[in-house]
Amino acid sequence: MPDVPAALPEVPGVLTADQVRETVTAIAAEQSADGALPWFRGGQLDAWDMVESAMALDVGGRHDRAAAAYAWLARRQRPDGSWAAEYRDGVVTAPAVESNHAGYLAVGVWHSWLATGDDALVDRLWSTVRRALDLVTAMQLPSGAVSWALRPDGTPDDTALLTGNASLYQALRAGIALAGLVGEEQPDWDLAAADLGRALVERPGAFADRSRYSMDWYYPVLAGAVCGAPAEARLAAGWDTFVVPGLGVRCVADRPWVTGAETCELALALAAAGRVDDATEQLAAMQHLRADDGSYWTGLVYADDARWPVERTSWTAAAVVLAADAIAGTGPAAALFADPGALAGPARRGVPDATPGGGVVRG
Repeated sequence: MPDVPAALPEVPGVLTADQVRETVTAIAAEQSADGALPWFRGGQLDAWDMVESAMALDVGGRHDRAAAAYAWLARRQRPDGSWAAEYRDGVVTAPAVESNHAGYLAVGVWHSWLATGDDALVDRLWSTVRRALDLVTAMQLPSGAVSWALRPDGTPDDTALLTGNASLYQALRAGIALAGLVGEEQPDWDLAAADLGRALVERPGAFADRSRYSMDWYYPVLAGAVCGAPAEARLAAGWDTFVVPGLGVRCVADRPWVTGAETCELALALAAAGRVDDATEQLAAMQHLRADDGSYWTGLVYADDARWPVERTSWTAAAVVLAADAIAGTGPAAALFADPGALAGPARRGVPDATPGGGVVRG
């Protein structure tokens, strides 16, 4: 689908539509002619962050650019449904198979369909999504959690990561929605999503202890696994540990380092919990990372008043765009993050309902 003028999100007092457009343009400027979207020109590329950047391009009406990114991923998918953990300039630099990188394409394709209604894009990418999520389900452990990576012998590692699993919960449900659109139901994904959702809520011991990291705090809310009163309780429990008033969110609890992407992801979790004013406050807090061209620095070591790392990443900018869209509710794909318990979309091709079930816990 060609680029079209888009009604861009605007968050009064925080970001104008023109500023969002500048940020989308800054993301597009990092894209290579073959569609690859690295962290920055000459930097590393991974499938998860590339999908996030592609979603921001769709929010900004740069649909051809987003489609080119997804086409790059489709060409690079390996026979087992995976992508390498890292590429640089098209060359694999870390070949490991990680479940989270495989799963997130489903979220991007569903987001793109919500933004554009482009059935042809879904048709082109459906087999890629199916192979990727089949790999994810094959990596599910007896606990219901999904292994973070495959060992060299091709068997799933025993370790599962909470943030990655919350993202995979969202990915499986997006895949289920896509399956409804194309009329190819995937009952194995339904079962995997249900068991993973239960693990996220009821089986904390199934996941490695990475509670120092803010993502493990908010991501189950962002992804729609924890909703309602339990979501409120979870957000309240970690607030004082991770939120630095006026600056954003610590990436790691015991370090004086706030990061833009984590702050925007907390904003997405707050929007999902119905706390739009608090989400807006967090989006505003991280604007000290904005550069003159609309790109964003990754983080700030506030004890030293120093940006670190000294890089402006496409995925940080993308998180800003997605948070602004969820808060403003401007685009047709905004509800993917603002209301993750719904994952709603109109039916097509004779399918009576393309909407998978809601979140696991509701207050």
